[in-house]
Amino acid sequence: MRNRRLTVLKSFCSDICPRCCRLDNCVMVCSGVLVIFAVGFVVFTVAVGGPIHASCKIDWTFKGQNCSSIQSALVKQIAKWKTDEHCKTHGGEKCLYKLVSNTTNKIMATHETPKKHYIDDLSFTFKPTAAKGCELEGYSTSETWYAIFDQGTNYCNLKNLITGAGFKLKKDYTEVVNDDVCTQYSKHNCTVY
Repeated sequence: MRNRRLTVLKSFCSDICPRCCRLDNCVMVCSGVLVIFAVGFVVFTVAVGGPIHASCKIDWTFKGQNCSSIQSALVKQIAKWKTDEHCKTHGGEKCLYKLVSNTTNKIMATHETPKKHYIDDLSFTFKPTAAKGCELEGYSTSETWYAIFDQGTNYCNLKNLITGAGFKLKKDYTEVVNDDVCTQYSKHNCTVY
């Protein structure tokens, strides 16, 4: 059986590069290609400067509002934007949200882009604070495995629900987010996405 595998590997190698049909040369060539790929991946990761996969993490702090009222408002907003009607009348991507689960301290949902029908997974995790407020972590990630850049879409998936539910930045909550934890955050345009 081992000899058969070596014969197949040699045949494969000689098909790719007839001059290196010896098995040890083939292994050397394949190792070199793997090293080049690994170095390229590291360089790409450093150049991107944020998540490698299209995603976004946002931390919100709500003062004077309990987590259950915020959670209830977000669940209602997801239900309100369940169909594509809002997108047809208002443009943008404030539609096609779907509630997956709603537990004591977590909402799981999806968002489908209305034009290309990409699916993003969303989660909201709630943590009550001692000062009768709520810390909320939002996370959105593309289901498309090869998605790298998203023009801030994952940010908008989360932010649109917060603002759609009627919460206002500075008045109701503070927000912590940047390009290091949110793909192309600085390029977001939530009137489009």
